[in-house]
Amino acid sequence: MQARQAASILAQSDGEAAPVDAASQDIDFDASLAEFQELARSAGAIIAAVLIQRRGRPDAATLVGGGKLDEIVATVASTGASLVLFDHDLTPSQARNVEERLPCTVIDRTQLILDIFARHARTREGMLQVELAQLEYALPRIGGKGKSMSQTGGGIGTRGPGETQLEVDKRKIRGRLDRIKQQLEAVRRIRRQQRGRREAVPVPTVALVGYTNAGKSTLFNTLTGAEVLASERMFATLDPKLRQLTLPSRRKVLLSDTVGFLRNLPHALVTSFRATLEEVERAELLVHVRDAASPTLDAQRSQVEAVLKELEVGEKPTLQVLNKVDLLPEGTPIAPGNLPVSGLTGYGREELLLAIDAMLTADPLETMEFRIPQSEGRVLASLERGATIQNQRFEGNLVTLTAIGPKSLLERYRKYVVREPRKNRVQAEEAESAEIQGRMK
Repeated sequence: MQARQAASILAQSDGEAAPVDAASQDIDFDASLAEFQELARSAGAIIAAVLIQRRGRPDAATLVGGGKLDEIVATVASTGASLVLFDHDLTPSQARNVEERLPCTVIDRTQLILDIFARHARTREGMLQVELAQLEYALPRIGGKGKSMSQTGGGIGTRGPGETQLEVDKRKIRGRLDRIKQQLEAVRRIRRQQRGRREAVPVPTVALVGYTNAGKSTLFNTLTGAEVLASERMFATLDPKLRQLTLPSRRKVLLSDTVGFLRNLPHALVTSFRATLEEVERAELLVHVRDAASPTLDAQRSQVEAVLKELEVGEKPTLQVLNKVDLLPEGTPIAPGNLPVSGLTGYGREELLLAIDAMLTADPLETMEFRIPQSEGRVLASLERGATIQNQRFEGNLVTLTAIGPKSLLERYRKYVVREPRKNRVQAEEAESAEIQGRMK
């Protein structure tokens, strides 16, 4: 039988006791509390009690002060809870002081998120990144707990008492951190090699980004026909997924499904998962997927944009998509600049693909007229697969057609070009004129 794990949750107010940025302050308190409870359930906890405190400033010793800590102790005793969760980060000294009073495990917000990430990591890379973040968070929090952490080594032939157990543990953690970083660098090197092979044939990457549980994986499956895990649990997607997607113009792109973001996402996670988030950094276009039915829609957008800014990709072209519109009451207006879709029902799929097509600038669409011998079946088949064919007609053993497709594809068969559209010719003439004037100057 699975052991029952109870959790007593303390949610702080968003005043001085929980210093956060302006975006976090916009989040409604009830929604913030509900989000933290969902985090606890995603980690496998059963919520036994919820305690809320509002105070002007945090207590330096215990964060919550002696009176509230007494209440937590009593609640743990009455519920039999084996775990206490804080919706706030505890300093090393605060964590030690609270643990001394409680007969159970104490976990703060960052530790909880790291635990969920550890549960969902499936690839070797994901597991390494989680362990890296956990160790970096734990290193400054290793503190003395009685004599067990102050034992000394040494003996005959030594010049001193030797290392304390605390120093030994810290040295072991630092050694493990160095090894993990080396292994992750090897992963990044392999990823760079794979990306280099992909970039030899220009296929742009489009990355789905957004708040956790915004429906990115469901939309990813709808667009690509893939079957990646789509779950209501937070951070169900941890390891990046890449699938090829054909746009209405016949252009091919790589669509990337990425880990969801969260308010106050620990900096250690952003740093540790930089290898995973490289697809976001390299993407030509970001599709920001938002939960249209969320009561904190605008605040979640601010949170995601803050993380993108931290990744230095805040200026990338971004398509704003409102997902889960099937959950909205009929007739609900959609704000301008947002594309309504439903990853579950497929509503808005074609409009989304057209919008992605229109916003891509790499390998732009060109229009060319070709005259190709019918014996060149390979060329004709290549154009039919990768471009939109118009005005096709047969003249003897020749096929004349107009193709609209990626420039990289059409340029391969330039020797069969009859003429390019007037727009292309005008652009070429203007460029030539500008070059001549530049020489004259």
